[in-house]
Amino acid sequence: MRYNKKRFIYLISPPKIEKNFFKNLNEVLKQKKTSFFQLRLKKNSFKKKLIIGRKIQKICKKFKVKFIINDDVYLAKKLNADGCHLGQSDMKIREARKLIGNKIIGITCHNSIKLAKSAIKSKADYLAFGAFNSSKTKKVKYKASISLLKEAQKITNTPIVVIGGINFNNYKNLLLNKANFLAISGYIWKNKKLKPKNAIKKLI
Repeated sequence: MRYNKKRFIYLISPPKIEKNFFKNLNEVLKQKKTSFFQLRLKKNSFKKKLIIGRKIQKICKKFKVKFIINDDVYLAKKLNADGCHLGQSDMKIREARKLIGNKIIGITCHNSIKLAKSAIKSKADYLAFGAFNSSKTKKVKYKASISLLKEAQKITNTPIVVIGGINFNNYKNLLLNKANFLAISGYIWKNKKLKPKNAIKKLI
């Protein structure tokens, strides 16, 4: 997984895809700050996710952004996505590899070095730690810290994605502490003051 310093954003979809979303996604990815886009829909049917996924995939390809599917390895395979993200209660990496081969597989490690070591052993392509801040997107069960980030960096060169309530006020500290990618959702899609395009422009 090549790491591009300028493209430090791991963008996660809003929980619901509205009509104007595709236009906004175009404008956001055009800023060339995003390395990954993750489709994270919990309430849609497989068929609906396929339709939405195909549209998003085209936009991602246009801007050379890796298209990742959350939780659903079968959907990732069907869409021929660039990879999938697995939570701790999802399919194991070994089984996912059998289905999607050499694609990107990222793992949620919450705030646990033990989970990270297990993911590294299973050859995960990136490790996701969080939440680093309280989040409007989902309820925070696990709280991660900068010291955890530093500890993880000591044991692996696997890219690290940090997640949880990341916005304009707190993102720089995470980059200064050498997080490889910042997973962002609410700051872009649910920003009351800024349109998605302007919100991402502020992250330098």
